[in-house]
Amino acid sequence: MYQKSDSRGDSPVSIIGAGIAGAWQALLFAQAGHAVTLYERSDADMTLSTSHWAGGMLAPWCEAETSEPVIGRLGIRSLDLWREHFPKTPFNGSLVVAHARDRADFERFAKLTTGHIRLDAQALSELEPSLDGRFRNGLFYADEGHVEPRKVLPELHARIKAAGGTIKFDCDASAEDLDGIVIDCRGLSARDEQPELRGVKGEMIIVETSEVELSRPVRLIHPRWPLYVIPRGDGKFMLGATSIEAEDTGVSVRSALELLGAAYAVHPAFAEARIVEFGSGLRPAYPDNLPRITVRNDKIAVNGLYRHGFLLAPALAEATLAYVQRGAIDNEVMRCV
Repeated sequence: MYQKSDSRGDSPVSIIGAGIAGAWQALLFAQAGHAVTLYERSDADMTLSTSHWAGGMLAPWCEAETSEPVIGRLGIRSLDLWREHFPKTPFNGSLVVAHARDRADFERFAKLTTGHIRLDAQALSELEPSLDGRFRNGLFYADEGHVEPRKVLPELHARIKAAGGTIKFDCDASAEDLDGIVIDCRGLSARDEQPELRGVKGEMIIVETSEVELSRPVRLIHPRWPLYVIPRGDGKFMLGATSIEAEDTGVSVRSALELLGAAYAVHPAFAEARIVEFGSGLRPAYPDNLPRITVRNDKIAVNGLYRHGFLLAPALAEATLAYVQRGAIDNEVMRCV
């Protein structure tokens, strides 16, 4: 999996892009003793970042349904890094459910994934009392977790500063103007150098209700509109799951209807929930939907995290650091050109 190359020792490091990919790069490099500067074109609120609209699910076993094995390998390693660096990260597992009419799709999902136990109706209601009587069966992925992007990203930035790193917001830096090792984590903005990148729109809705309580993300299996419901605390829930091959912004009427209808299918109380926010982000993806670390001398590009940004970012940062410090190359994700 790994092979040796030359190393860059303890060189200073400049990172462009303070979203989840760049923030994890900056954190690990700063903690390893490098002089780190993180550049971000937007302000500290990061509302222009794809990370601002992410679900924050840490679910490598669930993602195995539609992803390559490398996603699972990196994702499982990332869980350890989240636990190590952010011990308060909720690891309450993920719950997958389906109505009886969608049993065949439920069984297909079960066969394509591992790391779960089957729950009958009683065990499911004990795990999530709000779902009592709603579903006959469930799949419980006990080792998965989730984070709230809009809370954890500022925490990452604070940790970077505590480790001695510098963050410059409202700074549209260019790799050509920076010395030393430069790590490009600009996402879709990197298409000036990587034209094969494309944007995949992910839409989300945040609703608020006091009538539903969930302790973990819940995925509803459905042939037309699969959905996840992610608890955000204080009665708020994020509804998401769309992956649309389009680069426009905003939430379409069709997607809104499908997301809200799916939430109602999880629990009828969502019909009376208050809509707090609509939004969407463009996930950067290569044609194969796999992440890539591209090395050109002292210029490194980390991109293509697709819909797995929060899941993969820690492990990709670890792989980049291993290359810079020891010359180790992860052949599944790294290209030296």
